[in-house]
Amino acid sequence: MNRKEKEQTISELQKQIEQYKGAVLTNFRGLKVEQMNQIRQRLREEKIAFHVVKNSLMKLASKGTDLEKINRYFDGPTAMAVSYGNPISLIKIILDFVKTQPALEIKIGLIEGEVVVPGEMKSLASLPSREVLFAQILGGIQMPAAQVCGTIHGLFQQVLGVLQARVDQLEGSAEAAPGTNQ
Repeated sequence: MNRKEKEQTISELQKQIEQYKGAVLTNFRGLKVEQMNQIRQRLREEKIAFHVVKNSLMKLASKGTDLEKINRYFDGPTAMAVSYGNPISLIKIILDFVKTQPALEIKIGLIEGEVVVPGEMKSLASLPSREVLFAQILGGIQMPAAQVCGTIHGLFQQVLGVLQARVDQLEGSAEAAPGTNQ
């Protein structure tokens, strides 16, 4: 690769990593071509890029970006998965693949600028989706309001019951009074 090609490759890599939401570096040593194609296909379904990177070029391309935080992990056979959407989907897919193909080793991750080690990735992957979390929060907010409404409704029902009993009592005494006069 000549100098001009390297500069072009670095420029393309920089464009790709500018808008990332999540990135995971892996060591793919021991994976067969067929297995690499499986992970690529699965990631592509979620619109996640998966590239085998030349470490020296990636180190140059990451200068001045968040990826510079993980420069030291660009050594040995390195493949990088980059998500421009939900970074948790990226982590879940990689971890699922590692379960069936343990030869794929997770080196490090970078989620929205924060370095994430493999152990933390397992914790993040076990979190419910964003939509489920919002629903749980909304349910938590609505529950006390519903309980207060139920309590107030119950009190109104009791007051109305007492008033209705008094009305019935007065109607009963009014009907009995005309009968005693005759």
